[in-house]
Amino acid sequence: MTSGYDNVMTSKERFLAALDRRIPDRLPVTTHHVMPYFLKTCLGGMTTEAFFDAFGLDPIDWVTAHRPREELGHYFEPGETPDEPPRLASPDWFIEAEAVPDPGYRTVRYRFHTPGKTLTMVIQSNDQTGWVSERLVKEKSDVDVLADHLPAPVCDVEAVNRRVEAYGDRGLVRGMVPGFDPYGQPGCWQDAAVLYGIEALILETFHDPAWVHHFLEVLQERKKTFVQSLEGARFDLVEYGGGDASSTLISPQIFDDFVAPYDAEVIDLAHAAGQRIVYHTCGGMMPILESIAAMGPDAMETFTPVSMGGDVDLAEARCRLGDRVCMIGGFDQFHHFLDCAPETTRQAVRDCFESAGRGGGYILAPSDHFFDADPDLIRAFADEARMCVY
Repeated sequence: MTSGYDNVMTSKERFLAALDRRIPDRLPVTTHHVMPYFLKTCLGGMTTEAFFDAFGLDPIDWVTAHRPREELGHYFEPGETPDEPPRLASPDWFIEAEAVPDPGYRTVRYRFHTPGKTLTMVIQSNDQTGWVSERLVKEKSDVDVLADHLPAPVCDVEAVNRRVEAYGDRGLVRGMVPGFDPYGQPGCWQDAAVLYGIEALILETFHDPAWVHHFLEVLQERKKTFVQSLEGARFDLVEYGGGDASSTLISPQIFDDFVAPYDAEVIDLAHAAGQRIVYHTCGGMMPILESIAAMGPDAMETFTPVSMGGDVDLAEARCRLGDRVCMIGGFDQFHHFLDCAPETTRQAVRDCFESAGRGGGYILAPSDHFFDADPDLIRAFADEARMCVY
């Protein structure tokens, strides 16, 4: 099969061809977020842009460009460090951050002051990543505090488009639907799991489903406000979803009852605003493949294989999904970016291409991000992918 292209495509053209389920000049090859820890420890502090160039990967520029609704009195507070994004606040929603002494991790307690109640949340982090150690929602009535006072950001369309102009045809410009600030995730269910805890949230779908629906509706309203503001923003792709909605954590029935109704509506609004959506599911996908596709995303990721704790058979997934969506991911970076021969990595690339890429509509990428890798194996990964032609 040939691509039908006489000339070499730019990375942007290559990505867009795959996202539109067309056949590009060769297999697009990239990675998810390039983690600062990896750049620092394995590549001597190399920048993300230099990383893409050094390994010959198709680059992605992640753009976060939010703004407060100043007409409502909303504003940005500065983050705790220069690298931390500003926090959205309003006259009824003021965030106070306090460093908490801890021998092992950087620990910050956030207090969210509102006219009726102060909510608290504790976030910890190390050099690799961060996590929530104290959940925000401790009583069911806390959701009503969010409903009454939580401000919603909107997209800074002009800032996005300036970045798009500057990036040109270099690669893909990708954004995401914002989660709870300062720590959240794009999808409604995923955000609720961050704020309440996934185990407790699952139990409440049995004990108090009406409250869970109320919780999801409150979070969805915030996301709808942002998504509707995306009109005119020239993103190539916007991320939505999250791993707490994967089938390794919840049942297909919970997905159909508590995830899909809310996320499908947000995806529809994104399409109405002229955006492509990738639905991110790091974890199990096989029992809910068709349910995810039925929500109408333009692309799906991460297709985590069994060898990494997921459940995906890439060839079966391609067969079941057909050309309804672009597939992104599927590569086992845990076993093929460390402690193996380059030939093994190259074969893993070929296996992914044969399983999912032959008809186009596929972007090769690791199954989510990574913190440690052998640079020689990343070179083998990228080099072999560039030789996968149609």
